[in-house]
Amino acid sequence: MFRTNYSVQLLLFSFFLVAIPLDSISQSKNKKFVVILDAGHGGKDSGNTGNNYSEKDIALSIVLKIGKQLEKYDDLEVIYTRKKDVFIPLDKRAEIANKASADLFISIHCNGVNNSSPSGTETFVLGLHRNKDNLEIAMKENSVIKFEDNYEVKYDGFDPDSPESYIGFTIMQEEFLDQSALLADFVQKQFQSTLKMKNRGVKQAGFLVLRETYMPSVLIETGFLTNDTEGAFLNSNSGQDQLADAIVDGINNYKNIINITALESELNKYKVSSSDLIEDFEAITFKIQLAASSRKIDPKPENFKRLNPISRNQENDLYKYYFGQTNNYMSAQTLKDKAKAEGYTSAFVVAFDSNGNKISVKEALNTRVNP
Repeated sequence: MFRTNYSVQLLLFSFFLVAIPLDSISQSKNKKFVVILDAGHGGKDSGNTGNNYSEKDIALSIVLKIGKQLEKYDDLEVIYTRKKDVFIPLDKRAEIANKASADLFISIHCNGVNNSSPSGTETFVLGLHRNKDNLEIAMKENSVIKFEDNYEVKYDGFDPDSPESYIGFTIMQEEFLDQSALLADFVQKQFQSTLKMKNRGVKQAGFLVLRETYMPSVLIETGFLTNDTEGAFLNSNSGQDQLADAIVDGINNYKNIINITALESELNKYKVSSSDLIEDFEAITFKIQLAASSRKIDPKPENFKRLNPISRNQENDLYKYYFGQTNNYMSAQTLKDKAKAEGYTSAFVVAFDSNGNKISVKEALNTRVNP
């Protein structure tokens, strides 16, 4: 469930390392990582109503579920553009993020079409549309400015229905494009690997809600309400829980990647560098130890604050309980953070070799340095 293909992230991150020094963007030890959660539409703007579902309500429900999880993390601060069914102008949403000096802006939406029933998730970063479909999605989302008073003046004559308005679309987010794409790819990979949803990719388009934010920003289309199966999933409490879980994991993968320098002191004792940890370890599996007990407990999520998957090993007279499974050390850090957020404050990373034998983390990490 937690195994992740990092090939695309590696390409993005390799470019990211060259383009932007990590020291310049890593959060300080005293500053929390600020995430803006933006539930699309709201109030008089219902958004997409495919299959008689309500995009504004589904987007808000997913955002609140994401926020509830993120608020458990000591190093995260969550700010919402809306927490109830109200209309918020697009420029006001960006203003909220900019005033907070946020580290991320994440806008949640649901997709829909009139002429077919496609499925899958796609995450957008700000850019010039590359095809007609991307333009149509941007035009649909940008059309909400018509609910705003004097929108022609407020948005400098921008007409959301005119393709010509997008030709001169100013990419104010250009300096954050690589970081936005990195976050978007993490989110898409989580949808694909954990929910088995069709990955429609990371795309660029001219979204007004992203244009004036001064931090890495993405707009997530969580699926198609117009698809009978996917619409029902999006409208269900269980589906929204799963989507929120995937987005939270994507956010934390991103946060740990850009703050990789914070691991340096820990890695020094293992005599490895952060650059050794980006790629997967082929013969190593990392898990998170939650507890050790003489009691034999059924390793099911209900017994471990719904963390999943849970495994159990017996060592001498003790049963040890583990959460997650990954071949990537950075992903293991994300799993550890998730366990600690759920109250397992003493959780730590453990490693197993290809035969399932537990080995030290130092030995595991050095299999790449000293093959």
